Amino acid sequence: MSDSFNTPSTVDPRLLEVLVCPVTRGTLAYDRARQELVSKGAKLAFPIRDGVPILLVGEARALD
Repeated sequence: MSDSFNTPSTVDPRLLEVLVCPVTRGTLAYDRARQELVSKGAKLAFPIRDGVPILLVGEARALD
């Protein structure tokens, strides 16, 4: 089994269209380099692990 099958490098664009910030319900920007979804309104960056967005405030990184 190849490793590329287990660890996708991108998120499905259709999924990105429907996801919203769990705090503000606003749109999220996809940061491909950091593998994060960024909420400018909440000033949080939510990680994407193994192709799955983790939209938990406790897992998010605060933005400066």
